[in-house]
Amino acid sequence: MSKEKDLIYMQRALELASQGLASASPNPMVGCVIVHNDKIIGEGWHQKYGEAHAEVNAIEQVRNKALLREATAYVTLEPCSHFGKTPPCADLLIKHRIKRVIVANKDSFPLVDGGGIKKLEAAGISVEVGVLSEEGRKLNKRFFTRVERKRPYVILKWAQTQDGFIARENFDSKWISNEKSRKLVHKWRSEEDAIWVGTNTAKYDNPSLNVRDWRGSDPIRIVIDKQLSLDKKLHLFDQEVATICYNLKTNSKEENLEFVKLEDKNLLDEIFFDLRQRGIQSVLVEGGAFLIQSLIDNNYWDEARVFTGDTRFEKGIKAPELALAPSAEEEIEGDQLLTYHNA
Repeated sequence: MSKEKDLIYMQRALELASQGLASASPNPMVGCVIVHNDKIIGEGWHQKYGEAHAEVNAIEQVRNKALLREATAYVTLEPCSHFGKTPPCADLLIKHRIKRVIVANKDSFPLVDGGGIKKLEAAGISVEVGVLSEEGRKLNKRFFTRVERKRPYVILKWAQTQDGFIARENFDSKWISNEKSRKLVHKWRSEEDAIWVGTNTAKYDNPSLNVRDWRGSDPIRIVIDKQLSLDKKLHLFDQEVATICYNLKTNSKEENLEFVKLEDKNLLDEIFFDLRQRGIQSVLVEGGAFLIQSLIDNNYWDEARVFTGDTRFEKGIKAPELALAPSAEEEIEGDQLLTYHNA
């Protein structure tokens, strides 16, 4: 198989993997394409956490399993070598005596971390690692951040006026961005594990933080309320969506609502540690200005998505500041959307 063909089939595997964006977490997104004599005979992706992995779904599509002995499997992430929710995928590939396995990325999760590759090679299977590796890491940026940096992937989002304000002096921020931009934010919510706001945003905006303008699952809601001063009639406490309230006073748990007491020695460290223990691998932070700026100042962020609307407030609460150039720019019906990445 030529290098050019390897790139084509791996690109297809990455496209398949991306379909698990809103459902595979906390597992990585994985796609698999099986090729025999330059023809795809099976393909699959990890569709939902706890269910069959990509390799299993791809092999199930292969009608004549005998062809696997002369086939190549293109897998976006190293086949697992341990028993988790499902048996090891490396063992499945060995069982069917597949001839060759092409992998985009080695899995840095400690229970795998090269073990799958070693298993395959020990069984006499030819293995190549690194085909479209950059694209593979980008696809699984949430997974790799949780595993390697020991915290969720953090996406900051805010809307600011032409003159650089995130809200008026009375904390009112409606509406800086337009309706299409706000709908896009609901799509983003459906793609992440959790959504996080600070005390003032909860108090003055009373957000629901759900996915009502897009099809998908609601993220876990997170709010900081150190002194438990927020009105319990706010949408965040309606128990309709799983919610975590970090505070300095109490631990308690009700249906869909958990209060988690922190020590306040290093609040952000404590929160990120707790989120990682819960298997949360991505967080969309939607405000307010103080929380977002704190995350920027402490280098606790990976990506920022900033809308600039066509309004001006003249005075108010200043928007957070990022001391770097945007990596992408887009116009959404008059709104400017800038995307930043933390190197």
